[in-house]
Amino acid sequence: MTIQFYGIPNCDTVKKARRWLDAQGIDYAFHDYKKEGADAGRLAQWCDAVGWGALLNKRGTTFRKLPDADKEGIDREKAIALMVEHPSMIKRPVVEHAGGLLVGFGEAEWSAALQ
Repeated sequence: MTIQFYGIPNCDTVKKARRWLDAQGIDYAFHDYKKEGADAGRLAQWCDAVGWGALLNKRGTTFRKLPDADKEGIDREKAIALMVEHPSMIKRPVVEHAGGLLVGFGEAEWSAALQ
């Protein structure tokens, strides 16, 4: 089974998740947001699946450095626009697999979904 794995290579959580996948022998295609960007259509699909609040990383430095006006009144459309403009605001990693979507890395959740 090959899955689609989205993230940023130097992110510690992404590194941990990739090591876990490798150890489990699970093949994946890696999409690097820094090099390949984030697609608004795909983000919209993810928002439909898990909600924009699960995807938008408000705890990261990129979000905290935004002007206050950009942080106010966030809804689905504004969240998608922010994540397209600043892909590092997308919680990482995001994994598309046959059974659905995983956001963030949790070994128990990933084991249940991918094995």
